[in-house]
Amino acid sequence: MIDKLLNLPRLYKQIMMIFVDSIIIFFALLASFWIRLGYWYFPEGDLFWLMVCSPVIAIPIFIRFRLYRSIIRYIGFKALWSIAQAVSLFALVWGIFGFMAAIEGIPRSVILIYWAITLLIVIGFRLSARWLLSQNKQTNDPIKQNVIIYGAGSAGRQLSIALIQSGEYNHVGFIDDKTEIQGHSINGIDIFSSVNIKQLINQKNVTEVLLAIPSISRIRRNEIINSLQPLEVIVRSLPSVSELAQGKVKIDSLREINLNDLLGREPSKANINLLKTNTKNKVVLITGAGGSIGSELCHQIVFHKPKILILFEISEFSLYEIELKLKLKQISDVKIIPILGSIKDKKRVESICRYYMVQTIYHAAAYKHVPLVEFNQSEGVLNNVIGTMALAEAAISCKVETFVLISTDKAVRPTNTMGATKRVAELILQAFAKKSHSTCFTMVRFGNVLDSSGSVIPLFKKQINEGGPVTVTDINMVRYFMTIPEAVELVIQAGAMSQGGDVFLLDMGKPVLIHELAEKMIKLSGFSLKDKNNPFGDIEIKITGLRPGEKLYEELLIGKDSIKTENPLIMRAEEKMLEWKKLKPIIDELHDSALEFNHKKIRELLVKIVPEFSPQSAISDHLNEEEIEVNIN
Repeated sequence: MIDKLLNLPRLYKQIMMIFVDSIIIFFALLASFWIRLGYWYFPEGDLFWLMVCSPVIAIPIFIRFRLYRSIIRYIGFKALWSIAQAVSLFALVWGIFGFMAAIEGIPRSVILIYWAITLLIVIGFRLSARWLLSQNKQTNDPIKQNVIIYGAGSAGRQLSIALIQSGEYNHVGFIDDKTEIQGHSINGIDIFSSVNIKQLINQKNVTEVLLAIPSISRIRRNEIINSLQPLEVIVRSLPSVSELAQGKVKIDSLREINLNDLLGREPSKANINLLKTNTKNKVVLITGAGGSIGSELCHQIVFHKPKILILFEISEFSLYEIELKLKLKQISDVKIIPILGSIKDKKRVESICRYYMVQTIYHAAAYKHVPLVEFNQSEGVLNNVIGTMALAEAAISCKVETFVLISTDKAVRPTNTMGATKRVAELILQAFAKKSHSTCFTMVRFGNVLDSSGSVIPLFKKQINEGGPVTVTDINMVRYFMTIPEAVELVIQAGAMSQGGDVFLLDMGKPVLIHELAEKMIKLSGFSLKDKNNPFGDIEIKITGLRPGEKLYEELLIGKDSIKTENPLIMRAEEKMLEWKKLKPIIDELHDSALEFNHKKIRELLVKIVPEFSPQSAISDHLNEEEIEVNIN
């Protein structure tokens, strides 16, 4: 029966509410007279008609106070306050109308009694209906997950109300670190100390812990997450204050625990002036605009109000996606230009820079996946080396003011072709910086960023969702991690500090053991680790061995010298370089070898340019030039 009522059209429900309120108003008035007079009394004459007409007075007032727009299942304090205002105004109007009409038999105290009874019944009816509907939802959805909310502040209280209304979770308790509120309750739900969380999880059969502490420091959040890790519950959290401020998520949205919460480091405070130096009122071009770093550059730079933001991307879908996302930000005074093209096409890049009078270039386009570049060495050279050189030459020709290269820690003592090509790209820009022109070249070198395309984080998430196994190449594999927004923010600031030819290094914090990272992700997703100590666990970690060109740890500095800058997370490297007259002949030979698919020669030339290059994989014999020529023909 209740389900049928819930499925009625909204108009029918409103008519039913008006009908019920009309009956309440009439019988509440009768009850007021009975209470006042002390006996059963039924009015006659003008008083009877005044009582019959009372709903005619009340309903328009109730409609004006939007009493029939509230959804009963979600009625809250604000709606109850509107009911109190509407009933008070109606009682006053009805009393004035009765006395002005000089109708006999209306005691003055009846008006006050009538107001109180009507208010109690109208509110009571709605609260009873809300309770009945919520009970019906629980009956129809008996399989609910027991959850604990960590944080009994305003965010935790809002989340608790949302959970009750949704009916998808059964909220069994709060956890809070404030001793003064422990032992108390909110809406009938007890508040416990974090000391009791393990006992509470076991007693209540809790499957998820929801973190509702959006303003907490990352260090404290990391401590809480680490304490929850052994309990084998799913951990989700409300978004951070910064995410809410940027409009990335809504206050009522829950997300799975983000791995940047595990880094345990607070991001540095950005220098707003540095962020705006090369972006505000400038014509900015971003290559690889649809990639992980490129798209975040677009999102941050567009808020600094460039004159024109040019999105340069080789992938049609990626370009469409980033353009759509930027337009949804509705920053009307920023002109966004989406351009399909390759950085290897020097004429196209030069024509774009000249036509739009580009002032700043952020070069994020590159082939970065180590095993794929190892398998496709010639294409890696053409894109990462020759493409960067073509773009830099176009920038010089068109008098671009600033050119910022997004580099990588894999360029330091590289063991793979990808890292070697990125180091060659750095050397080209360093050599160009010594030439006479107006373009300031800058390189920013950093390690892995969380959740970027091709990183271990999305891979681990996918593997966990599929039931495992989670694959780790080596048990001792170590990587530095940084969030994409923080890395990009530092890149923009570093570019503004450049004096020409600088290589900046980003402080990546403490190294993360990938095997431990996999363990944390498994446990925080609510699964148990399957190993020799727990053979009946849910998901196992499988060691697959190092991939071609992969090494156990990465570095950011080639030499021993680095200089601090005004930002503690940005350092300036002091490294050797090659003059352009010595570098150019080798680059030309490297270009020819790449066009001819001569992988052996490519390897030799990369080692010649980058003496620190120590290849860990054999040359891809299955991709020698003879086989490719046969396939092409």
